[in-house]
Amino acid sequence: MPFFWRVFMKGKSIAPFLLLGVGLILAGCGGPNSGEQHRPVTVKGSDTMVILAQSWAENYMKEHQGLTIQVTGGGSGVGIAALINGGTDICEASRPMKTVEKEQVRTRHGKVVQEIPVALDGLAIYVSESNPIQSLTEPQLKSIYTGKILNWRELGGKDAKIVAYGRENSSGTYQFFKEHVLGNEDFAREVQTLPGTGAIVNAVSKDPSSIGYGGIAYASGIRVVPVRKDDHSEAVKPSLTTVRSSQYPLSRNLFFYTIGEPLGDVKTFVDWVLGPEGQKLCEAVGYYPIVQK
Repeated sequence: MPFFWRVFMKGKSIAPFLLLGVGLILAGCGGPNSGEQHRPVTVKGSDTMVILAQSWAENYMKEHQGLTIQVTGGGSGVGIAALINGGTDICEASRPMKTVEKEQVRTRHGKVVQEIPVALDGLAIYVSESNPIQSLTEPQLKSIYTGKILNWRELGGKDAKIVAYGRENSSGTYQFFKEHVLGNEDFAREVQTLPGTGAIVNAVSKDPSSIGYGGIAYASGIRVVPVRKDDHSEAVKPSLTTVRSSQYPLSRNLFFYTIGEPLGDVKTFVDWVLGPEGQKLCEAVGYYPIVQK
């Protein structure tokens, strides 16, 4: 120990000075932008949205070093359950939360759920590229998925049994389709349930007699069928224009949900998603921006 330090410390305790030194070291190592100052922001829910949320997260983290956005799927129902239980910062859902679900959040956490539309989707009807069917009405779709129409010949197609694919009941897309197309009637037992939109697209692409439904961003290797509201309506394909105007009958919002107003890193991320950079990524992935350019 240097002579001047021995003289200065004579008769004094070294502990306060050690603590001061440690404090100065820590102050020099961390700052408001240090990664150690952030905990991960968790995003959980919709499989329809997972590719979009992953794109948002990857691009956001490039611009915000030290902040981690953790994205997992599982279905809208899984994300909503996690939000109710306090297991995620952000729930992503391809259907609106139900009143009873929002009340569960309020009862458990004492805060009102914040519903934040973050993108637009046209729920697409998929068929094989070799299927000659030109359009389908909503009543025809209902009859297919409730088991009343079983053969493509009844719809002006080939003489072939219809093989219908759908999502599992934890999916927001399943719930949306059941409510808006089936009028809350039950799916036929013959409808084959698959765990994700990607699996439906893959199955339909390999089966000329099949039909499926899901987010427009997954529409690759199959053909998207134009939909008519009824026999007297124009057949419409999902597009930026037809979805924004709700001319496409199966247009819908895609949502973020938070417990109370988003704060801190969660708010910063949500604001970025709703800003020009985040909304531009909607189109890059295959969905539609919710904010007018």
